[in-house]
Amino acid sequence: MIKRLIQRVLAGRPGILREPLAIPFERHGISRERISACARRVTTGLQEAGYKAFVVGGAVRDLLLDVEPKDFDVATDATPEQVRAIFRRSRIIGRRFRLVHVMCGAETVEVSTFRGGQPANADEHQRDEHGRILRDNVFGTQWEDALRRDFTINALFYDPATQQILDYTKGVADIKKRVIRMIGDPEQRYREDPVRMLRAARLAAKLGGQIEPRTRAPIKRLAPLIENVPAARVFEEMLKLLLSGHARECVLRLRSEGLHHGLLPMLDVILEQPLGERFVMLALAKTDERVREEKPVSPGFLFAALLWHEVLAAWRAAEAEGAKPIPALHQAMDQVIAAQVENLAIPRRFTADMKEIWALQPRFAHRSGNRPYRLLEHPRFKAGLDFLQLRADSGEVEADVASWWDRFKDASPEARASLLLPDQAGGKRRRRRRPRGKAGKEAVAADPVS
Repeated sequence: MIKRLIQRVLAGRPGILREPLAIPFERHGISRERISACARRVTTGLQEAGYKAFVVGGAVRDLLLDVEPKDFDVATDATPEQVRAIFRRSRIIGRRFRLVHVMCGAETVEVSTFRGGQPANADEHQRDEHGRILRDNVFGTQWEDALRRDFTINALFYDPATQQILDYTKGVADIKKRVIRMIGDPEQRYREDPVRMLRAARLAAKLGGQIEPRTRAPIKRLAPLIENVPAARVFEEMLKLLLSGHARECVLRLRSEGLHHGLLPMLDVILEQPLGERFVMLALAKTDERVREEKPVSPGFLFAALLWHEVLAAWRAAEAEGAKPIPALHQAMDQVIAAQVENLAIPRRFTADMKEIWALQPRFAHRSGNRPYRLLEHPRFKAGLDFLQLRADSGEVEADVASWWDRFKDASPEARASLLLPDQAGGKRRRRRRPRGKAGKEAVAADPVS
């Protein structure tokens, strides 16, 4: 009875429909051929087994925006065990949300069972003291599943068989208006999953739209709740944000909403410095350009750029305390990464790339003797040079340093020799130091040249 009462209340809210709007192909124009072969196979297999199955979420949103989806998710009324029984190449994953990954060659489609409302068994729906859902394996109807999704633009169901879109929340209208609108009470939904605040900022930047005022209102006040989310999950969401093709707008949106304090707290300092702001904005703009051109992007390089001016500040501070330049740099790198990993859990494979890129920067100052040749052989040389070019473009280092290295790497052996700086290339060769004491005297006596 209580569940039916809640459903009647929800159905009475503005914008929430008890029966969905069925939008035919003639109105939305998305043909089944635009759905990946694997997603079509999954929906067909489930429907032939007697279950409901739809392509859902971001894929439908992106297709309506005429953007090619990066992946396709499917929602069904079949349980994870029933899905697993239909598809031989599949596996059940997840603890907080139990899902099924169905593999078709290189493609993987994520299949979720329709989520329900509050469960009778409290163990299946655990929350922390702030309201964040820790475990949610409660299944329900398609209507309940639509209401459990975060934003109206993500609560759309596409049926490849009929080529219809089912819309319970008027999400299609919000896509047309480029509005990010929370389904249900925004504060409660952010407390259930604080990552939704990051997602709101990312979607607003991606759509070039606005967060609806009621959806936006609690964000600054609830932003500290992100600190309660596992750092690995926050990193995953930040990676989506930075590799969205709209990283520049996303980072500015994070800052304007006050969401950066627990993630990239140095942004306030960096963006108030002309050189720092220019460096970060250039790095983000170049990343966006590469994403749009479908070129590979290195997360390690991107985080190295975001944190570089924090490393610079710590480096100078260590030198001011008497540390020598290179040990001071390594001390600064370790200090910044240790502080950042607590917030974002940046994987070690990325922090290793970051440290190598940073450590290469002082080596670019040496343009004589054998050092430039040795630097060319370094496996991270290209990334280090790209980073140096960013520093030059932002005015942090002289432009001719980066241009010299650009010429040097492409030159012939003869041309490289001529590029070495004359004042350093013509200097006297350093004599090898001999050990002091008795061993040193014996070495001198044994050396006929001496």
